[in-house]
Amino acid sequence: MEERFRIDGPRFEIARGTKDYPDVFEAVPEPPERLYVIGDPSALKEGLAVVGARKATPYGLNATKMLAGRAAELGVVVISGGARGCDAAAHEAALAAGGQTVAFLGGGCDEPYPKSNVDLFRRIVKGGGVVASEFPWHYPPKPFMFRKRNRLIAGLARATLIVEAGLPSGTFSTADEALAANKDVLAVPGSIFSATSAGSNMLLAQGAMPIVSKEVFDSAIMSLFPEIVGGGYGAEQLALLAGDGADAGVDDPILSALAADPMRLEEIIALFADGDDPMAAATRVMAHVSLLEGAGALTRFPDGRFGAVG
Repeated sequence: MEERFRIDGPRFEIARGTKDYPDVFEAVPEPPERLYVIGDPSALKEGLAVVGARKATPYGLNATKMLAGRAAELGVVVISGGARGCDAAAHEAALAAGGQTVAFLGGGCDEPYPKSNVDLFRRIVKGGGVVASEFPWHYPPKPFMFRKRNRLIAGLARATLIVEAGLPSGTFSTADEALAANKDVLAVPGSIFSATSAGSNMLLAQGAMPIVSKEVFDSAIMSLFPEIVGGGYGAEQLALLAGDGADAGVDDPILSALAADPMRLEEIIALFADGDDPMAAATRVMAHVSLLEGAGALTRFPDGRFGAVG
């Protein structure tokens, strides 16, 4: 390895079954027997995977920056693959927001790829994050290894956000890994004329949660990461978002409706988002659904519908 490509920082080899080894990896296909890590191992915790096209459009890059940055602001670790395009934009946005980010490489950490992102990898480590691989330090990257590492990106993440994805693509394979693990997949819709959005739009047709605004994304994060809600919303703000501040599930009209007939989020919004400001009303409904789900009163089915529990 040329010294100019070296990523400095604390180095660890984390064996399967030891205290720093993420428990969630036990559920992935072929759990790695060892992780090679540069940075702070405490960053290897459940977060949000944000992945997208390498040849990203300006739309994809802007969406990635907004959403990954927002997740980091709320205290969620942003996980990606360190590639050009959307992956790099996700890491950059997390760093700019002062958050932790994890980059899983497709080769050994002393053979970083792409070389053009070495400075980014160094800043990830300096920012309290991690550059990691299941391959030994000097193992050269090979094409098949990038798809193999996608199971680790999806495996460490509690949910995966697809910003742009073609068909077929490595990004789409990360979504496949998340779906196979029965984890939530979120997707940003794109133009039907854009090849880089074909995969994202296909996922939406299959039931992925549509991220159509920052407000919808906030609602999704509140639902997925209730333990970090305080990072962005206090109790009073949550009560305002919910509309009436009532305890989730007590004579709740949305819960009653979903007990009778499970619905997708857009159907719930269409029924309950009344008011002079459609966007504000929709935001209140989405936040209320998140509160109900966080309280355990609702569950989300594999096809994307919400239904009452019990």
